[in-house]
Amino acid sequence: MNKILKDKRFLYIAIFIAVIVIDQVSKIWVKTHMSLGSSIWISDWFQINFQENNGMAFSIEMGNKIFLTLFRIIAVGGLLYIINKLIKEGYKTGFIVCMVLITAGALGNIIDCVFYGVIFSDSHRQVAEFMPVAGGYSTWLYGKVVDMLYFPLFRIPEWVPFFGGEIFFRPVFNIADSAVCTGVFSVLVFEHKELSRFMGDDEDKKEKESNNSVETESKSENNEKE
Repeated sequence: MNKILKDKRFLYIAIFIAVIVIDQVSKIWVKTHMSLGSSIWISDWFQINFQENNGMAFSIEMGNKIFLTLFRIIAVGGLLYIINKLIKEGYKTGFIVCMVLITAGALGNIIDCVFYGVIFSDSHRQVAEFMPVAGGYSTWLYGKVVDMLYFPLFRIPEWVPFFGGEIFFRPVFNIADSAVCTGVFSVLVFEHKELSRFMGDDEDKKEKESNNSVETESKSENNEKE
């Protein structure tokens, strides 16, 4: 049993590290080979399109930069605690893998926010320099998240109301975003039973405690009668 648990922990750690490494390698390559806004056409429906954002996934801008970064750090700490709990309590491997993907993806974007402003020069109209002598383009916690994956799958027909002529699926994203979205989608579609089990843990515990309390009181009353 302990060997199986260790093997599963190794699997989770390997997935976690793989997501972080692939995400960071792709971002560092883009930062050191492309200027902001430039594109490399892989096919008609896929581009490497270098963008940066201050916000959450898919370049969505929202909230204060420091707040978002600190929120992410706290959230990742909480998710790591939850994953450890799930492993100890014997949740399904698939459910835990999904949680690992979500956590690794969140951490991948945190790394950008915390370090990139210091270790890279500006990317506007130039390729960024790694560890520039003059200093980075910003300070700690104020780095921008690097996005590069762009899938302009097709253009919506002109006759479609409101969206006619627009490109379908415009967001530019990164590997970390993909990991988060894959994890969330898989939990909701394939692991909803485990999610319900996890969400209902507290209620189950309260119910058990309530039943135990009733049984204890009942035994106490029976003893008094005897």
